[in-house]
Order: sequence, then C-alpha cells, then structure tokens
Amino acid sequence: MKRTTELIQEYKWIICISIILVTNQCTSQKGPDISVYSSSEDGDRLTRKADVHFTADIKSLLPVITIDEGKRFQKIEGFGATFNEAGMICINSLDKIAQDKVFKMLFEADSGAGFTLMKSPIAACDFASAGPWYSYNDTPNDTTMSHFNIERDLGPNGLIPFIKKASGFGKFGIETTMDFAPDWMYFSLKNGEKHVKPLYYAALAKYYSKYIKAYADNGISLGYLNPFNEPENSWYSNITYKAIGELIKDFIIPQFAADGITTKIQLCETSNRPEAIRKFPVILDDPEIRKYISTLTVHGYDWDKFSSLTDLHNKYPDLPIWQTEVCYARVGNLPTNEPPGGPDHLPVFDFSDGEFWGNMIMNDIKNHVSAWLYWNMILDQDGGPWLVSPEHGDPDDNRQHPVVIINRNTLEITFTGLYYYLAHFSRFIRPGAWHIDCTGGSDKLNFAGFLNSDNSIVLNIINNGNETSCKISWNKKMVIQELKSHSITTLKWKNHE
Repeated sequence: MKRTTELIQEYKWIICISIILVTNQCTSQKGPDISVYSSSEDGDRLTRKADVHFTADIKSLLPVITIDEGKRFQKIEGFGATFNEAGMICINSLDKIAQDKVFKMLFEADSGAGFTLMKSPIAACDFASAGPWYSYNDTPNDTTMSHFNIERDLGPNGLIPFIKKASGFGKFGIETTMDFAPDWMYFSLKNGEKHVKPLYYAALAKYYSKYIKAYADNGISLGYLNPFNEPENSWYSNITYKAIGELIKDFIIPQFAADGITTKIQLCETSNRPEAIRKFPVILDDPEIRKYISTLTVHGYDWDKFSSLTDLHNKYPDLPIWQTEVCYARVGNLPTNEPPGGPDHLPVFDFSDGEFWGNMIMNDIKNHVSAWLYWNMILDQDGGPWLVSPEHGDPDDNRQHPVVIINRNTLEITFTGLYYYLAHFSRFIRPGAWHIDCTGGSDKLNFAGFLNSDNSIVLNIINNGNETSCKISWNKKMVIQELKSHSITTLKWKNHE
C-alpha cells in the first residue's frame, strides 16, 4: 500500500513537470499578438474582438488555413468607390456634423473604411444629377478648346467640392474615365453612329489635357486617365479599341508630352471581365501602343467570370488589372444590372447583402486584381438622384445601390453590408501590400492573405455558412479562430520573423 502511494505521488510529479515543460515550450514559441475584427449577421460591425496569439503548432481536425508570405502574387493598389454629383447632393442634405461622420467612415483609416483609390467621371454620366447633360465644351467645332470650362464641377454639388471635402479625411488616388466626348465630336448619337470623327482626335486630346490641368489648378491630382468608359458597345461611345489605340498613340501621348502632363493612361474600361480578353489584344499586341498603357481596367457586370482575369493576367503579366466599376441597377421594376437571385428592391438596406460583395472582392483578388472600386459611393433612399438623358444611355427611374444610403427626407444614414465587407479590405490592406499565398480551408470559407509594406500580415476570412472555427497555420505556429455565422473576420499581426 505504501509503495502504491509512493508511485502515485511520483506520477503526480511527472505529470506536473510535463505540464511545466509543455507550457514553457509553448511560451517560448509564442508568436505575435493578433488583432481580430469582425462584421457579422448577429451585429458585429468592424468590431474589435479580443486579441489572440500564435502558439506552438498541434494537430487539429478543424479546417486549416496555411499562410506563406514568402510566395507573393500581385501588389495591391487600393480600394474605394466613385465621386458623383448624386452623392454630393445627398451629403449636402445633412448638417456639418453628420457630413463629417460620413466622410470619416469612408476615408479615415483608423476608424473608418480608409478608402485609398477613387474614381471621378469626366463631365456627365448617369449620376451627374445636379443639372442636365453636360460636357466641358459644348461649343460646336471649337477644336482649339477656347470655350473649355469646368464651371459645373466647381458648383456646390460639383465633383471638385466633393473630392476636396473627402481629401480632408484621408489620402487617396483618383482614376477618371468618360462616357461621352462632347456631342459635336460624334458622327451622331444614333446607335452605331456614336463614333468620334477622326478629324476631332486632336481636339479630344486637348480636351483631356485641359481637364487634367483644370483639376490640378484646383488642387486635385488625377493619377490615371481612361479615355472611354465601356466603349465599343451600343450604349455609350461606339468607338472601337483599334481607334482608341490610334487616339492614344498619335494624339493623347504627344499632347500630354507637350503640356507636361504625367497622368498615366489606362486601357478603357470593359463592361465585364471576359470582354477584356476579347477586346484588349488589338491594342496590347501592338508594342508601340502597349508601352503607354499602365493598367488594365474591367467592370464586374458578368458577376462571376473571375477566371477570365487570370487568363488576362497570364497573357499580359506585366500589366496590373483593376476592377473599376460594379453595382446593382434596375430601371423601374426591371433588373438591368443584377446577378441571378439578386435583391428584390434597390437600394439594399439589409446587412446580409454584403456577403455577396465580399466574395466578389475576394474572388477578384484571387484572380490577380490589384485594385477594386465600386460605382456610386453615396445615393439616397430611392437609389438616386439620377440624370435622365436617353440619347446618352441614361434612362429615367434608374435605381442603383450605393456604399452609403442617405435618406434625404429623414436624414438617416445607412452604412450598407457592402460598406462593411469592403471596409475589411480597404482599412487593413494598404496600398503597396502584396497578396500572399494562403491554402486550405473549407468550401464555406473564402479567404486571402496580404503582407503590408509595414511588414504586417492581414488575413481576411469570409464565412459563408454557420458558426465554425478554423486553424490558422503560419511559420510553424498556429491559432484557433472562431468564425461567426455569415461573417467576415480580419486577423492582423506584425511579422517579426
């Protein structure tokens, strides 16, 4: 009996010593603290959760996400949305305190979405809602651009006050594109005849140059010019990509050189992802034009043809790909730009809609997208106000979905599900970050990793199913992370390795 008691006591000491040794081993292998943020269907909204930390790796039956920052893909250049007069009209319905709240939520990096890349249209588009259709020179045959002016953009609902107000809350780049040149430059505005007359190519190059200089004179730098939005289609300019290549090489580039303009040229924005691989080669396969192209830009109105972007990247691996426009839209009760199973009405107030957009952003990035921009940043409770100009492809009752909804009657502000999912990318993944290798997971988890220029690592995980957990494996360390039902979770830590 005495010997049995002694053995039990010895075993107790062995167990205690083993626990101490394991604990010391885990402590010695402890990794950096991890900041955790969540947005979820149960009420989290970019909510800071309790920090977690890496420990020594152990086997687990949970889905495993393995991160390898040594394997890098594309560099990230930014996230954001679009300045339109419609948004400024909505902002101007609020008092200054409420206005500042909206701008902070959109552009401040510490407490808001921290948008770093924005879009600003050249003259009128479908949400240039402060007046009738306009260009910067509506004087026919004014090829010297002596009547060029940006007066409309300087008005209280104009793009310049909108951009300058936003710039007080954050730092962002701007890309710009154009639905239509001045009407007088076209053969006609009839479908199939909306081609710019070649005799006006030089005048159009001057038009772009004066526009960029006029904005610079008002303190706004336009980093990227897209000569046409969704060209070679029936709704906007019918001008072909072959003609656009000629315009860029023989007119825009010489005009910019003469005027000392350093704005980069993007290859005109396609209406969907697969369109790019069909239409870009006529320009990009000509080395004399390709050398002037900085970026390939696509829209997301195919909704899910992400792999076509990998095909585009593989064909032109030296050129970054940006997704520069997508939204829900319907004219009256008829969906005009909505995916199968899209929303019943616009705009969408329900947070759960954000999951659709979060997966789109994630899947674009996993197919080599370097920047991701939504269309309207701010609209009202009716998905407007909109411009009506049928000859320019802009119908009445053109309801769309924005990042932020401002009810101009009640002054209530709604940050949509889209806002929160997009903010999990824009706040934590900063310009210059690398998309890094992440593997594993499960069919309900959509995820991607990033290495910021400050050496911090970011992992975004979208859980498209019920509440679950996963194991995250990094540098022979691990952490178990709970994932709320239908949520997006961001984990961020400093890489001290």
